[in-house]
Amino acid sequence: MLNVFEHRSQQLLPPRHFLRRVARFAAISTGIIGVSLAIGSAGYHWVAGLPWIDALLNASMILTGMGPVDRMETAPGKLFSAGYALFSGVAFVSFAAVFMAPFIHRFLHALHLDAEGDAPEAGR
Repeated sequence: MLNVFEHRSQQLLPPRHFLRRVARFAAISTGIIGVSLAIGSAGYHWVAGLPWIDALLNASMILTGMGPVDRMETAPGKLFSAGYALFSGVAFVSFAAVFMAPFIHRFLHALHLDAEGDAPEAGR
């Protein structure tokens, strides 16, 4: 039977495997940014009526938190811009979390290994 208080310690991933994990998470993060940028560009083009290059510029600026470039003149454009700005905040936090996950996991795992090495073994 599994005892939840027992823990089998595992070593840190070798650097080669860790770099492969970082690359995988970076690819996922890039995908999140790419999909978010595509949504924004398409919305600014079709809903707000901006040319593609201006739509891409506005989507990029909103996604990075810099703010819009072009003033929205129509109500649908303004509504899309507001919704995209809210979406972009969540997308950016998601991107940052996914990208940083392997580094944070490795750091916490290393701290856990250090803590286990310092504590005396109970019952042995």
